[in-house]
Amino acid sequence: MLTVLGYEFMQHALAAAVLAGIACGAVGTYVVVRRMVFVSGGISHATFGGVGLALWLGFNPILGAVAFALAAAMGMGVVTRRTRLSEDASIGVLWVTGMALGVVFAGLAAGYTPDLFSYLFGNILTVLTSELQLMLVLDGVIVATVLAFYKEFQAVSFDEEFSRVAGVPAGALQLVLLALIALTIVTVIRVVGIVLVIALITIPPSIARQYTTTLSGMMRLSVALGVALSVCGIALSYVLNIPSGATIVLLGGLVLAFVLLAKRLRSTRSA
Repeated sequence: MLTVLGYEFMQHALAAAVLAGIACGAVGTYVVVRRMVFVSGGISHATFGGVGLALWLGFNPILGAVAFALAAAMGMGVVTRRTRLSEDASIGVLWVTGMALGVVFAGLAAGYTPDLFSYLFGNILTVLTSELQLMLVLDGVIVATVLAFYKEFQAVSFDEEFSRVAGVPAGALQLVLLALIALTIVTVIRVVGIVLVIALITIPPSIARQYTTTLSGMMRLSVALGVALSVCGIALSYVLNIPSGATIVLLGGLVLAFVLLAKRLRSTRSA
């Protein structure tokens, strides 16, 4: 196992795992606390339209994903607040529209598109240097924004109505948070793919929530868990020769199930 660390593709994979874990831990904490998992799913699936468009026009699919993810996030926020369309309805519309556009654009692309599957389900072992650089930039933007608006996000997360009364711009912060979710999804696409990205955003914070009651503690533990699950998932997928993205998600699901079961057993014994 140690010998494979000398290969560039594995070094890239481990770097991508760390960057994905940081982004998912930081933003995923707000997603879980504010119950925005379905919102994240809508944005992630809408990004497939950008991937398909990029394949059709011949530019980097990740850049297409960035554009579509941000457009979907902003569109979802604006439509929900300025129309009579409910949030779940707007999410559903964006979800299926983005996927449909992706299928159409990919179909219009000349020739065979072998990378399409990797964007849907991830392939961390094929991450390029340019993609790592983009992930690093996106991580920097995400972390800087979270730190800059930490107190405001904390206030809105736990009591949005009181925050509005206190003068916190909850509407604007909601749009910022949606944009952060979009950037996080793009960061993780090459790791676990569009279909499985919700899991990596929600599982680490869900585990962390079982062990801490503070937002800062939950965020720090989520980041550590996100990195650990991603790295361990890569190692396990290498040993078992199975897809890395699915392995990371399955490992996270098993850890969460074990944590919940252990907590349940402890509460039963103490009762």
